[in-house]
Amino acid sequence: MPPDVYGRLADRLDAIPNGFDRTESGIELKLLAKLFEEDEAGLASVMRLSFEQPSVIAERAGVDPDAAATALEGMARRGLVRSQKSEDGRIFGLIPFVVGIYEYSLPRMDAELASLFEEYYRETRGGTITHSDPAVHRIIPVGESIPIDLEIFPHERALEYIETARSWGVRDCICRVQRRLIGKGCDHPTENCIVFAPTEGAFDNSEATRVISKDEAVRILGEAAAAGLVHSTMNQQGQIYYICNCCTCCCGILRGVSEFGIPTAVARSDFRVVVDEDTCAGCGLCVERCQFAALSEAGGTCVADAARCLGCGVCVPSCPSGALRMERRPEGEVAEPPRGFRAWLVQRAAARGIALSDIE
Repeated sequence: MPPDVYGRLADRLDAIPNGFDRTESGIELKLLAKLFEEDEAGLASVMRLSFEQPSVIAERAGVDPDAAATALEGMARRGLVRSQKSEDGRIFGLIPFVVGIYEYSLPRMDAELASLFEEYYRETRGGTITHSDPAVHRIIPVGESIPIDLEIFPHERALEYIETARSWGVRDCICRVQRRLIGKGCDHPTENCIVFAPTEGAFDNSEATRVISKDEAVRILGEAAAAGLVHSTMNQQGQIYYICNCCTCCCGILRGVSEFGIPTAVARSDFRVVVDEDTCAGCGLCVERCQFAALSEAGGTCVADAARCLGCGVCVPSCPSGALRMERRPEGEVAEPPRGFRAWLVQRAAARGIALSDIE
């Protein structure tokens, strides 16, 4: 394996605000070599987040334009770069490793890739993806957990995104697929990563996405909540494109909280659970349901730890006595999500000391 080209690609991916940590062992180079051919890595290592003509990328990489165009087309089909049509043909742009290249590798996920990723993940302790601010993902509370008299903003309602979309799809959770391949999976359902788009037919030619109706998307969302899974999505207001239904046993982001004790690995919702001690029967169902150890039993009553609660609301529907409810956190306790993807990029780049002009 020629390490130089993969090292350049690793550095390029780390220059994206999302981040891609380098390691002492060099496992990230093996991971990239599993996904990229050498010539592909060379092209990606000089690409920018903005879309460009293949000839521009080829000139920067010092390779033949026709060969570059052919390689970029193949990379786009495998989800290694972005592409879209323009008046002069297809144009291409770089994408982060997470969320991006790794998730698009779902159709090619095998035991080797799963093991490489696990080794990389553990050596970096979740990496920049779980350590930097603002977080890549944020929690959305389960809809039925929020009292009807509380004002709910659009970015706090999972159903809001599904209802306003015009096409829908569902994918296997790559985190559960990856963990099962290394013998560390869980029993939670796998096909429940919901994707959606503001245009019709967005997933008709997708290799890994099963096209579904809006009603089925709503059903899958409800089933995920009933299974005790946590809704999470892009940490921004405005347009988003997916809702993950996560567990701390497999999710690469939530494992940052559960395994490595990084409470800011995911942005919590603006809600927290509250217990009515007079109503609580002390059954312990909610304690079992909470994935973040925010609930415990003391003297036959459930006790909530607001500092550990991420505001997912998964516990509330499980309470047979109705003793749990969600309330909005004190003003200023949770930062407002960035107002769109561009704002997220700017904030994240500033926090990491990255000049966006070097990569955009």
